[in-house]
Amino acid sequence: MAAQVAVTTSVENPREDFEVNAVGTFNLLEAVRLAGIRPIIIYASTNKVYGEMENVKIEEGETAYRYADLPHGVSERMPLDFYSPYGCSKGTGDQYVRDYWRIYNIPTIVFRQSCIYGSRQFGVEDQGWVGWFTIAALLNKAITIYGNGKQVRDVLYIDDLIDCYLAAIEKIEATQGRVYNIGGGAQNQISLLDFLEQLRKLHNKNIAYRFADWRPGDQKIYVSDIREAKRAFGWAPKTTIEDGVGKIYSWVLENQSLFTKLFAGG
Repeated sequence: MAAQVAVTTSVENPREDFEVNAVGTFNLLEAVRLAGIRPIIIYASTNKVYGEMENVKIEEGETAYRYADLPHGVSERMPLDFYSPYGCSKGTGDQYVRDYWRIYNIPTIVFRQSCIYGSRQFGVEDQGWVGWFTIAALLNKAITIYGNGKQVRDVLYIDDLIDCYLAAIEKIEATQGRVYNIGGGAQNQISLLDFLEQLRKLHNKNIAYRFADWRPGDQKIYVSDIREAKRAFGWAPKTTIEDGVGKIYSWVLENQSLFTKLFAGG
């Protein structure tokens, strides 16, 4: 999880992004191999390894995009198509981690994660958009939507992700060497516009935002097909979007002083 996490930063400084994500992951794997031990290694990969998925048919609704032919979302069988320096660096680590099980018998698991959010998330504009929108709304900070706001992600509350990790570790004989798409799944997908509307209802006042150009590598829609994880180690999300957003909203509300200090002068 020690990574460079933003697509925008990777575009600005691709070398640093590569050295942190690709080389850093390789160094970890080599350290384990040379030490002669076999700890379980979980790699937090990303949906960005699938790229823009230009061949996947999507439809445009009033406030959100949707898949035309993928009712359960994107499965692990989707071809890899690294897009952006971030996608390339994380994808490199993704494949190395998987291969160190095949070649060196080190028990590794790759989780290609979608949008993770939750309490204690210090989201910023470039990363952690659920946290950032919540923080910005409560502190009356400017919100910029890059694109038309109909972009859709399946969101997963942090408690459910931790449960996922623990469940996969318990079934390591079945999960080692495997790759899983992990997110909220089809039942927990939401567009930026719909999320802001949900925030507005919690906040009980309008939330101002503006639009700007699309950013490179931003998928119009990404929803994880999480059925393989359920089949392999019995995991599925428990936290609904409504409950999860309510939790992060309450946490930011109770800790506004943290963010006031953080954004002082900004």
